[in-house]
Amino acid sequence: MAKEGVEKAEETEQMIEKEAGKEPAEGGGGDGSHRLGDAQEMRAVVLAGFGGLNKLRLSRKTMPEPQDGELKIRVKACGLNFIDLMVRQGNIDNPPKTPLVPGFECSGIVEALGDSVKGYEIGDRVMAFVNYNAWAEVVCTPVEFVYKIPDDMSFSEAAAFPMNFVTAYVMLFEVANLREGMSVLVHSAGGGVGQAVAQLCSTVPSVTVFGTASTFKHEAIKDSVTHLFDRNADYVQEVKRISAEGVDIVLDCLCGDNTGKGLSLLKPLGTYILYGSSNMVTGETKSFFSFAKSWWQVEKVNPIKLYEENKVIAGFSLLNLLFKQGRAGLIRGVVEKLIGLYNQKKIKPVVDSLWALEEVKEAMQRIHDRGNIGKLILDVEKTPTPLMANDSTETSEAGEEEEDHEGDSENKERMPFIQ
Repeated sequence: MAKEGVEKAEETEQMIEKEAGKEPAEGGGGDGSHRLGDAQEMRAVVLAGFGGLNKLRLSRKTMPEPQDGELKIRVKACGLNFIDLMVRQGNIDNPPKTPLVPGFECSGIVEALGDSVKGYEIGDRVMAFVNYNAWAEVVCTPVEFVYKIPDDMSFSEAAAFPMNFVTAYVMLFEVANLREGMSVLVHSAGGGVGQAVAQLCSTVPSVTVFGTASTFKHEAIKDSVTHLFDRNADYVQEVKRISAEGVDIVLDCLCGDNTGKGLSLLKPLGTYILYGSSNMVTGETKSFFSFAKSWWQVEKVNPIKLYEENKVIAGFSLLNLLFKQGRAGLIRGVVEKLIGLYNQKKIKPVVDSLWALEEVKEAMQRIHDRGNIGKLILDVEKTPTPLMANDSTETSEAGEEEEDHEGDSENKERMPFIQ
């Protein structure tokens, strides 16, 4: 299976090169591999520096080889998340140095095993968390972050699975202790995490789900939530009109003034969880004004008030839990439970659309504009559409980007709507 997967990827690579009028790199031999000296090359999306879409390019990099305890994966699909947009802007704490390859999750086929790796074989179909570097044809990642995928799960579904469903599961069941008869408010109900939350809530009897989303998404997601509100509506009053006491759990990926609103909606013993801050993203590049405005709107939490009102406030970052706080064992247990639910056909990743690596700018713009319903996927073997290919993300050998043409509004700062 591994050989078949590798050959298919190489055939796709050759086809793309042929269409672009290029010959395989010298030294590649007859197997379609590309070499830089003695090292094989691969295609990868590279972030040259923090900023706008023009900082992304498709480039060739030396293919990694697995170290002790690592697996080498021939990537088939990669997940694109809102955190990737914030990374591109440098809108995160302690951003890594550029240039870098973005991406935190992928699916594919095991191509090689590092020393001391047990439980996996070459040819296994897997999904994995990666501490950056996921948006490439090949990745290497420690075995503790890799999970086998069910036979009937596609690679695109597998790439849409880890971040969204693990985040939703941990928040609902590990942090907030969701139980029968409870109520949940989730923002961005049409996004990947929002849809995962709705599906997981449906596995518990009599759970009421309140969701906010842009109006144009309502028809597509109306069956996944109990009560759906327009993101611009006064959802606090709408929720209280239906449930005067409020809700048991608030899941907030927006931050800003939504923090105070969420806390005000909590019932006694209710839990508010912040797991994102997308309100800080208003334009294509990082905005100090948006950052300051969002934090200025955050209600200052008074511990005495929490004590008096019997409310819980929490935060959740899956990437920090995995890569900084060493909780890979906990996450493996969560993934196993989620795969069990998938096999029982109780949950299923919602894939919005598939994009070629060459189309990463357009894919990122779609998530920036909150236009997706479910997860955006970078399909490593997908050939870009002709329209996208004309606006290629390839750069010169020196890695220089062309400046935006004056008057070109495609890459100007946008004011996106929030789900």
